[in-house]
Amino acid sequence: MFELIRKSLLASLGAAVVTKEKIQEATFSLVEQGKISAEEAEKLTEELVESGQHQWEEVHAKISESVRKSMDNLDIGSKTEFKDLKARVENLEKRVAMLEAAALSDKEAGHGD
Repeated sequence: MFELIRKSLLASLGAAVVTKEKIQEATFSLVEQGKISAEEAEKLTEELVESGQHQWEEVHAKISESVRKSMDNLDIGSKTEFKDLKARVENLEKRVAMLEAAALSDKEAGHGD
């Protein structure tokens, strides 16, 4: 009987994420109805919580992989690449400003054309 109840609860939960408190409420209800013992309810709660955690980890891993593949397909640079490019642009801007300042000062000093 216990195994049938466990399988039924697992099937009804599916991949849904539920809290331990909700699972405890459901198993306590079964204890009150005399369908399972308090010890079985505790064991069932732990099994369902563990199963839910594994399901959540699998879903999370699949979502992460899907997002990663999508980002690869979009050919979007990484945050590190963006920071590197930003630093290079800032460096180039400084160099251009220095060259412009030097050219202006040469012109003002009469060294220009």
